[in-house]
Amino acid sequence: MISKAIRDKASTLKVYTLDQIPYETSRVLQENLAQAVYEGRENAVLLLLEHPHTYTFGRRGESQNLLWDTTKLNTRGVEVHWIDRGGDVTYHGPGQLVGYPLLALGQVNAEGHLPQADYVGYIRQLEQVLIGALADLGLVAGQIPGLTGVWVQPDVASRCRHCPPAARKQSSKIAAIGVKVDVHGISRHGFALNINPDMSYWEGIVACGLADHPAISLNDLFDDPPTMEQVRGVIIKAFQQIFNLNEVIIETLDHPGNE
Repeated sequence: MISKAIRDKASTLKVYTLDQIPYETSRVLQENLAQAVYEGRENAVLLLLEHPHTYTFGRRGESQNLLWDTTKLNTRGVEVHWIDRGGDVTYHGPGQLVGYPLLALGQVNAEGHLPQADYVGYIRQLEQVLIGALADLGLVAGQIPGLTGVWVQPDVASRCRHCPPAARKQSSKIAAIGVKVDVHGISRHGFALNINPDMSYWEGIVACGLADHPAISLNDLFDDPPTMEQVRGVIIKAFQQIFNLNEVIIETLDHPGNE
């Protein structure tokens, strides 16, 4: 499993924090860091950042889940990217904390894939990171069997004063997860946690292809929501615990295009 793979390679987590960067910039940065992890120039890496308004479609993406036409997308300033992670469509934007772990997960098989048990186990661990971090902030969240991501149940979602009544009766997604593991066994992509984004952007998609499950944010659930800095802190702490890393080094990347 992932924890042993990381312990065998290194016990240090390098966290790079950034402000808002374009999606394509983050893709190139992930490519460079994944190569560095594979070559041993970096150990376990976690990127924490924000994106401008962006819809990304994964390998199982369905074009009909994009509800806005080109004119609407341009008016709202949304870029659309089709990418190589798992899953369908999701939203990224200001006020959402995006985490991209670059981790050596282990040996891939002859087809260039991580064994399914390890792949699913890694996703479950990312969910546990987010669940633990939210618990530190005072929010109860969890998993739903058969679905990926982190969810709040209706009794918690009902605290959202701005949500439509029907939405407050459903399990609501507070964090999305979509990952890829490359031919060297290095992870790409990751998670997106809704802190204080403009929730109207979810009107432009059927998020993750799940029409019956609304999105929700920390801002919807707290009278005094935590800051981005506070959330980063609990995410780093939970990531270190779940992946059994002994040391954390935090650095700020001001010019990621130069990495």
